[in-house]
Amino acid sequence: MRKRIYWLLPDLASAKRTMDDLLLARVSERHIHFVGREDADMSGLHAANILQTSDAIRAAEMGIVVGGSAGALIGVGCAVVFPIVGDSPNWGIAAVLAVLGSGFGAWSASMIGVSVPSQRLKRFSAAIEQGQLLLMVDVPRSRVDEIEERLQTLHPEARLEGVEPNIPAFP
Repeated sequence: MRKRIYWLLPDLASAKRTMDDLLLARVSERHIHFVGREDADMSGLHAANILQTSDAIRAAEMGIVVGGSAGALIGVGCAVVFPIVGDSPNWGIAAVLAVLGSGFGAWSASMIGVSVPSQRLKRFSAAIEQGQLLLMVDVPRSRVDEIEERLQTLHPEARLEGVEPNIPAFP
């Protein structure tokens, strides 16, 4: 299980030095993510992807629940009102429509979610708009203290913003 550590860095040079130090500490580049303003120069940094900066995952989860529920309700209604064979309801249609509703709900909600900023990153928006860079480092639980101490020692200009106890398994 991994935890996500958040750091705010004042500028690009500090961010590059921090990334180099994390790589020297054997933190894989795929576990290091930077977020900056849209016009910020992020050359040489591993920028966070759309799944980490938007609410696409949370929206897809909500879409699965809402779409699956709506599909199941419509399926139950269809099974009772329009029995396919004989006079007894065909409950298989309810299951099929629930699965189809879940899929459609996840797809449509995630399309909306990619345009909504992440709720996890909302507290950093003011600092990012001022030109600071947000560093997100995903490390095993056993290395959290080591990485925090290393960055505090080597980068006094950086500000530790906390640890997220449960990072999503994907992204």
